[in-house]
Amino acid sequence: MTELPTAARRVQEEAERLGLEISVTVMPDSTRTAEEAAQACECTVSQIVKSLIFKGKDSEQAYLFLVSGTNRVNEKAMAETIGEAIVRPDADFVRKATGFAIGGIPPFGHMVKLPTFLDQDLLQFGTVWAAAGTPRAVFAVDPGYLRDALVPTVIRFG
Repeated sequence: MTELPTAARRVQEEAERLGLEISVTVMPDSTRTAEEAAQACECTVSQIVKSLIFKGKDSEQAYLFLVSGTNRVNEKAMAETIGEAIVRPDADFVRKATGFAIGGIPPFGHMVKLPTFLDQDLLQFGTVWAAAGTPRAVFAVDPGYLRDALVPTVIRFG
């Protein structure tokens, strides 16, 4: 077995700490976008978990949205849900909040615990795929197990 990159190894170790049985796989091609990930994982784009970081406009709190690959974050609706306007942060903010670069952000293992929101559309699948710390590392997981381990707020994005 090939040695995992440091960031992917951190994801694997955090999964174990959370009680999630996953196996991080480093793909030969990019999984940076939902479309690339779906092609690499041989699944539908809807089965890809996009881990998106937004910033509270006033609080500068980082928020994590785990969104189905075909759905988008409606910033106005999310502001009503979380109680403040949100903005897209720059890559530096994302790396400081999560410890990972955009394109490889996993659903867990961040620098600090982030308020997390899970797209209920992901729960219709037996398996979803998420980034594992690098733009080529991914893992498969039952979304119900992910929900149980992270205890996010489950909401509708689509």
